[in-house]
Amino acid sequence: MKSSNIIRIPALVLFIIAISLLHYLTPLHLHYLHDIFQRLYYLPIILAAIWFGLRGGLACSLAVSFVYAPHILFQWGGHLTLELEKYLEIVLYNIVGAVTGLLSQRERERGVELEKTADGLEHSYKKLQAQSEQILTIEENLRRAEKLSTLGEMAAVLAHEIRNPLGSIRGTAEILRDDYRPGDPKYEFIDIQIKETERLNRVVEDFLRVARPQSTQKVPCSIQAELKTVVMLVANEAKQRQVTLELTESQFAETITGDGEKLRQAFLNIVINALQATPSGGRVIIALHKTKSWIEISFCDSGPGIALENLQRIFEPFFTTKSDGTGLGLAITKKIIEGHGGTLHIESEMGKGTTVVVFLPLLEEGMP
Repeated sequence: MKSSNIIRIPALVLFIIAISLLHYLTPLHLHYLHDIFQRLYYLPIILAAIWFGLRGGLACSLAVSFVYAPHILFQWGGHLTLELEKYLEIVLYNIVGAVTGLLSQRERERGVELEKTADGLEHSYKKLQAQSEQILTIEENLRRAEKLSTLGEMAAVLAHEIRNPLGSIRGTAEILRDDYRPGDPKYEFIDIQIKETERLNRVVEDFLRVARPQSTQKVPCSIQAELKTVVMLVANEAKQRQVTLELTESQFAETITGDGEKLRQAFLNIVINALQATPSGGRVIIALHKTKSWIEISFCDSGPGIALENLQRIFEPFFTTKSDGTGLGLAITKKIIEGHGGTLHIESEMGKGTTVVVFLPLLEEGMP
């Protein structure tokens, strides 16, 4: 029983008792007071009908009839005209209780139906909103696919029109550099030319990696061994930047099925980004954690963090905040990780550094 009913029912009972006592205790010659009292019975009847519907209205009208009838029989006995009028009043009590209760109950049922309709509309709105978001996601994926398709065409042109001339330029520059000794200004200029040619060649290779699907030869490989190789490769750069690079030792064998060379490239991209973002005196920590079927690799730096608007676009090809960056490193890395059945997440907060988390599936038992 609702808490409101616990108050309403006793209130109706007390109301009826109070009116009945006024009837029984008021002298009969005061007709006008009795007329007022018998009209007061309509108040609890109407309240009961509003609060409890048809059943409540009828129950209250019957209760009023039951307590009012003895007053008619014993106190007004012998006055036939008055008795008929008051018996008619009892009939009206029940009619008012039934009609008011029926109307109240229908109004309540209508309110419930309207509430259900409102809930249905809200559910439909949320469903349409979810479908709208799904359509926007599909459109974004289509635009990305179109961009990658364009990249594929560009990559084919670049591979033919740029890489071959670059090879010729580099070969010629190396021949010319042999004519000068280290320290000579021309030697330094030619050396810069060779380095820039190599950088441009790497940009072209990045185009090829992003735009073209790469076949992956998956074999059992050790994540710890690949990470140690990456740390060794960037140790000199970390030293020059005065950044502490730390790989935590794990107590378990982290073996997955994958292409070690491509994974090494993905880890290398992440570590280089972390080193470049970390100021002098900072730290870059690589840690491994193992679950039942996944290995989690976290790369944490103490850099300035990534702004929220940039974090949402960080995997887009060509998006970069570096003046000399191509914006392809993380796009390539994400593609490599997903090609191994894994996922890549970036967590960052301005002023608190950045954490890149890679999840890769562990080698299933029984596999070669």
